[in-house]
Amino acid sequence: MTKRSRTFLVFARRAASGLVVALLVVAGFWSSWGTAQHVVLARGREHGRLTVTGCAQGVCAGSFSPVGDAGPHAGVTIAESVAAGPGDHLPVVLKPGTDDAVRTGVAGFLYAWLPLSGALLLASLLVAGGLRMPRLAWTLAATATAALTATFLTLR
Repeated sequence: MTKRSRTFLVFARRAASGLVVALLVVAGFWSSWGTAQHVVLARGREHGRLTVTGCAQGVCAGSFSPVGDAGPHAGVTIAESVAAGPGDHLPVVLKPGTDDAVRTGVAGFLYAWLPLSGALLLASLLVAGGLRMPRLAWTLAATATAALTATFLTLR
């Protein structure tokens, strides 16, 4: 193998790995943004507390007590993985025009960015193997692991 062809193969491997890493991170961000936008850009949305009354088929329902002038809602739903169980009071924000709630606060913020954390953890493997950048890979892996652990601990 000539030096020129070896150089081309190294460049091709790095370019392909870089593209896959970028695709993973963008896909993780895009997956997270669907929920995270309601937590991050919560100004002007209906805030309040959700009292969970019951959970079934991956969804918990309960009554919503707003913080502002709006009246209470019955039948507001939230993902079961975010709600601890019946009787819990969770700080939430309602998605505009729906009765779907998104948990706010530190736990809601971390949970909203969970797909991005997973994507960063996967990307760290490609950064280490394909791009041969071990320090960046360890940094990505440590950041993602810390975010995943913090999410798990705050949702307990």
